[in-house]
Amino acid sequence: MTDTTAWVSAARVVRRLGFGATGKEVDAAVARGVHRWVADVLAAPPAADPGAIATPAPRLDAIAAPGRAVSAAMRKKVNSERSDQQTELTAWWLRRMVSVHNPAPEKLTFVWHNHFATSAQKVRDASAMLAQNEKLRSMGLGEFRPLAYAMLTDAAMLRWLDGAQNTKSAPNENLAREFMELFALGHGNGYTETDVREGARALTGWRTTTDGATALRTRAHDTGTKTVLGVTGDLDASSFCDAVLGHPASSGYVATSMWRQLASDAPPPPDTLRRLTDAYGPRRDLRALVTAIVTDPAFTTSGTSIVMSPVEWMVGLARALTPQVTPQQITMMTSALRTLGQLPFFPPSVGGWPAGQAWLSTAGAETRFAVATRFAAHATPAVVIDAAPRDRIDALGHLLGVGRWSDRTASVLRTAVGHPPALTAIGLNSPEYLTA
Repeated sequence: MTDTTAWVSAARVVRRLGFGATGKEVDAAVARGVHRWVADVLAAPPAADPGAIATPAPRLDAIAAPGRAVSAAMRKKVNSERSDQQTELTAWWLRRMVSVHNPAPEKLTFVWHNHFATSAQKVRDASAMLAQNEKLRSMGLGEFRPLAYAMLTDAAMLRWLDGAQNTKSAPNENLAREFMELFALGHGNGYTETDVREGARALTGWRTTTDGATALRTRAHDTGTKTVLGVTGDLDASSFCDAVLGHPASSGYVATSMWRQLASDAPPPPDTLRRLTDAYGPRRDLRALVTAIVTDPAFTTSGTSIVMSPVEWMVGLARALTPQVTPQQITMMTSALRTLGQLPFFPPSVGGWPAGQAWLSTAGAETRFAVATRFAAHATPAVVIDAAPRDRIDALGHLLGVGRWSDRTASVLRTAVGHPPALTAIGLNSPEYLTA
């Protein structure tokens, strides 16, 4: 039965740690026990996933920046090559999200991509974006400190927030400011403009190398004494990171940020936040934090809800309807996500993408329904098509991981039971599916 409290509760967990949920995934979580299932999916190594192995990352050769003296035609050629590589990279990640057997690592990689939002629009180096993506995946369930430091010294991030232009003779405050405001501490949470200026000095001297790595150019680094958040010394990127993460407000900020991406569009209640920060602990354990979020009583027993973002919705749709997406479907997904305003690797700002009701516009609904209709016309599973008309609504609910339809949604679905693709498209655009 998919309408039991236990099944519906398990479906919520599966949805939040993946892209939507299928009935088979929820059944597996119920059979395993949700707590054991959570532990298993968070412990599984991403690189060993059969779907990941079948979708290896593209090989992206370095593209040298054109010199000032090159012709307009050569500059156009280089820009076209860069664009082609980024298109290939975006298509690869979407295909991997759809193909993996265990979607939790990819979902959390996307969560961290939104947290440490970096846009290819400015970076203009697909290999640097891929390297950052791989760091987010491999480090996203470890300790927050190594992840945060990796982002402070990451090639794509340095280009995105002008860190590579930050020198002792001309300090640039962008990276220090955004690290405190958006990545690790939160706006207004105890830092001052002086902390930003001193933090910028601590981060001076980093540059990107021709092979896509980063290195500290000691001659450009300010070795003078700085004070950041009460910590004084010859601070560098490492000690700046420690000073910020050591601030009392940092743990609550990181826990709240993850809660709002995985559990609810609203911040956690105070007692829940205490449990989350306790799990996060002095080691800043991200696996423990994610586990605490999806097993907390405020999550499992209340009506916490999140409006599915376009990427979550699009990938969930493909995972439910087809075992393998075609190049044509990937092109359609990419085009639709661009229209919907959430194309991977292209967040609109360092603050990431919006959340909640922002995704439920009329124009967005039209695009989603058009995509769902096209997918369903060619890929509605046999479990829905072969079911007797009177059973198709329940079969669709199980397929999409929806345990209960509202009376209003059920009445609309009944109008399409004679046409399974239309029924499927309606279900994919229902409030029960869009609001996870």
